Amino acid sequence: MTNVLVVKANNRPASEGVTSKMYEVFMDAIGMDTELDINTFDVFKEDMPYFGQDFFDAMKKSAQAEPMTELEQRILTAANKAMDAFMEADVVVFAFPLWNKTIPAPLQTFIDYVYRAGVTFKYTPEGPVGLVPEKKVIILNARGGVYSTPEMAPAEMSVNYIRLIMDFFGITDIEEVIIEGHNMYPDRAEEIKAEGMQRVEQAANSLVKVHA
Repeated sequence: MTNVLVVKANNRPASEGVTSKMYEVFMDAIGMDTELDINTFDVFKEDMPYFGQDFFDAMKKSAQAEPMTELEQRILTAANKAMDAFMEADVVVFAFPLWNKTIPAPLQTFIDYVYRAGVTFKYTPEGPVGLVPEKKVIILNARGGVYSTPEMAPAEMSVNYIRLIMDFFGITDIEEVIIEGHNMYPDRAEEIKAEGMQRVEQAANSLVKVHA
């Protein structure tokens, strides 16, 4: 059985948030496949304290079997839950919007939790090496403007960032489904979104067929 982790990073309703709708379409398309073990990690619903000194203190105290504060225990529990979900997955699906040129803050916290030396990557004399190259990643992203042009691409810091981190982890099998321009071109918004949702279904169906 293939373990699929869907990281949902948009708390807007599907009627308003395009990536929330992409998530729904994707889940509907793969939901009937009994060969896929599908789990959703909703970063807006999880208890995920911000990554910082509390995390480092918690890691140190955990290794030395020292008592932790309530916050330290919370962040260690949250980080381990995210890490376990990520490491157990054969396929990781990220559904997230471009907000203010970057990713939503809770998704950043999820990435901070799984960005761990000795687990998802390691340092070597020749430089960092990713430790999870066997995973597949599917990116479901929406942005109201158009960032696929050479002029705008450098300003896109959501898909580029997630792809960079996954590559750092050694993952090369990365598929992208991006819906863009629906706010920039309101007269074609519904057409743009409908075409994008078809591509979401295709990505889900391809995953289903691989394991049929």
